[in-house]
Amino acid sequence: MSPSPAIDLPPTFNRLAWSNLAAQSAEQIALAAAPIVAVLLLGVGEGQTGALQTALTLPFILFAIPAGLLADRMSRRFLMAGSEAVRAAALAAILLLIWLGALNLPLLALLGFAAVCGTVVYSVAAPALVPSLVASVQLPAANARIELARTVAFAAGPALGGVLVGWAGAAPAFGFAAALSVVAVVLLSGIHEPVRQPTPRRHPLKEIGEGAGFVMRHALLRPVFVTQFIFNTASFLLLAVFVPYAVRRLGLSAAGVGATLAMYGLGMVVGALLATRVMRWLAFGTVIGLGPVTGFMAAAVMALTTLVPSPWLAGLSFFLLGAGPILWVISTTTLRQSVTPPSLLGRVSAINIMSYGARPLGSALGAVFGGLYGAEMCLYLTAAIFATQALVIWLSPAVALARQPEMVGEPARC
Repeated sequence: MSPSPAIDLPPTFNRLAWSNLAAQSAEQIALAAAPIVAVLLLGVGEGQTGALQTALTLPFILFAIPAGLLADRMSRRFLMAGSEAVRAAALAAILLLIWLGALNLPLLALLGFAAVCGTVVYSVAAPALVPSLVASVQLPAANARIELARTVAFAAGPALGGVLVGWAGAAPAFGFAAALSVVAVVLLSGIHEPVRQPTPRRHPLKEIGEGAGFVMRHALLRPVFVTQFIFNTASFLLLAVFVPYAVRRLGLSAAGVGATLAMYGLGMVVGALLATRVMRWLAFGTVIGLGPVTGFMAAAVMALTTLVPSPWLAGLSFFLLGAGPILWVISTTTLRQSVTPPSLLGRVSAINIMSYGARPLGSALGAVFGGLYGAEMCLYLTAAIFATQALVIWLSPAVALARQPEMVGEPARC
């Protein structure tokens, strides 16, 4: 496929992209600052920080589906602005409690939980809003812009959060994150969202079932969901055992482990920067298949370190784990937006978020399998699981797509 000219995205979408960068950065800074504050300011131990991290991940499981339902019932722009306002208020409350000397672990967990609820709503509603702001041909470039912002925030946010806490204390870190959320709200307020055709209200469970049923019956979306669920399981299995394996087997110091893990973020940024060109050069279905194959290659390289214990191979593995799957995210988001009726996009996006529920499963596999058989066997299991997800998508009709599907409209109602 020959390259096509660069696509200019409309100003209203650019406001969304900048809002997304501010919102994602606020999330990453706050997520990095919370456990640091818990340890340094509140003096909590490992078990309590584990409980805090649990509180900060639960909203993805508890509220993704309700957020999708709301995204299909009301203005998505208004919903995103409201969720960011909630996050800004929660972060500002943490800031105030620090200044008053009244912060404790339960309050930090509660307010952090509220802030992450805003993250969940924003993450569900944003992909559903994008197709109403850009033309169909612009979707890949728009999704690449959204993912680039997310990867930049993912790569730089934790480091910035740690630096802010270390240099200026806990309060400025949460204050800066709250200010970024306010910026996101202001940017969202200037977006013009086209009015959607109203749909009849039904029982919430019936509407949620409609979104889940659409994904599970769709010949293209079902294998995408299954692949993503397996990918999340395998990637968190790898993360669960890597640090002790890197120290014991690869001889890495704490700084070396950090540098190796940072290759994941670097891979994500490189992949997002190249995504639009890759999607112009290759068939649409081929791009969808690249991410799972690259994930398997990353796992195979990491498994190779059991025979050749090289930190460079481990870094290459994490780079591939970031670079390839970001193409998956961009291409499958475009696919989902193209084949889903506008009135279902929020709920279908929420089902996609629910695949993150596989992450605790991967961590648990690492704890059990690693405890019984060691980290090396976990790496071999990781490669086998990554091979399975690559096989699932390559046996699906999604990889046979020559081009992005035409945008679908609303189905005829009787």
